[in-house]
Amino acid sequence: MARSVRSLRAERMPESPFATMNAAKIAARNNGLSVTDLSIGASDMPPPEAPLKAIAEAVWDPGTYTYSLWDSTRPLRDAATAWHARRYGSNLDPERHAIPLIGAQEGFANLLLATTDPGDTVLVTEPGYPNWFGAIAVAGVHRHPLPLTAANDFLPDLDAVPSDVAHAARLLVLSYPNNPTAGVATREFFADALAFCDAYDLLLVHDFPYVDMVFGEGTAPSALEPPGALDRTVELYSMSKSVHMSGFRAGFALGQPDALAALKTVKSAIDFNPWLGIQRAAVAALGLPRERIQQDVKRFEHRRDALLGALRDGGLDVRTPQAGMFVWAPLPQGWGDSTAFALDLVARTGVAVAPGVAFGPSGEGWMRLALVAEPARLAEAGRLIAQHRPT
Repeated sequence: MARSVRSLRAERMPESPFATMNAAKIAARNNGLSVTDLSIGASDMPPPEAPLKAIAEAVWDPGTYTYSLWDSTRPLRDAATAWHARRYGSNLDPERHAIPLIGAQEGFANLLLATTDPGDTVLVTEPGYPNWFGAIAVAGVHRHPLPLTAANDFLPDLDAVPSDVAHAARLLVLSYPNNPTAGVATREFFADALAFCDAYDLLLVHDFPYVDMVFGEGTAPSALEPPGALDRTVELYSMSKSVHMSGFRAGFALGQPDALAALKTVKSAIDFNPWLGIQRAAVAALGLPRERIQQDVKRFEHRRDALLGALRDGGLDVRTPQAGMFVWAPLPQGWGDSTAFALDLVARTGVAVAPGVAFGPSGEGWMRLALVAEPARLAEAGRLIAQHRPT
């Protein structure tokens, strides 16, 4: 064809460092190396029995084979709002304040299409989740980065946002516990973020997949908790992390009713919601006692400690994550290019990490390590990472 079939949306999509890393992992395996893959944040643990049993039963129920229209999603919306009420004391209406998602990633991308117009500006923390950047490119909106630094506990300095930028923006995008930095937010921070959004008439979007993954006795606060938050906040939830259902693609959004109604309108042209069997699995997962979820969180905590010990023994100065499933670590001595480090590391040792620059330019000089192997293997990987030097 004389005319390119690629749209401007496709051309605007940022290149994926993860695709580069995937090719490097394949090459390492072809060269006979056993790969320890810490580059992808997909849990290696199995889902609990209850959601798996719900899916097994749904397979044999002919009533699940049809399209899942809005009315059929009511059990999941009921379960989601009831779960939030138990956890945070909220009083959400499942008809107005909840919508099912085919994973939080889909929800974020379609929410942008539903609440912004091409040329708009969104305020996004950086380092940030790479899939946000692609969704922002598809929506045709401008990304204004909000730097996250260790000195500020990986929280954005909202007072540093130029007034003209804040006035021009439509959305503030946050995610705590944070990917990739493992930073955590307080209720006071969310109150301040809401006040900032009130001052500039912004929608606050909080991506919340790590809601359950807090180590110790703490609880991750919800952005919907501050008084008045429901007027301008949408929170995105995923079944991928808490109950290890990443491949099932299930989640939900709670919050501002007009934004969710717009999201529902956009989604009506794109999907028919998750399969009913997966929705039933999500309902079962949301009904699990919190103690069951915390058993797996404790396993992630043991893994964290094993990896941190090895990295620190090797001389790396690494903060202790209080939540999430990642360690955000500086590159070893002699390295400045995180992609070059990650490619060389996997080629020579078989250990795969995510280069920090994958999470935005401010991530250069760092790497993200996913806690997706057992402690002994993580300790060995940490040893190899810390001692890895340029040839």
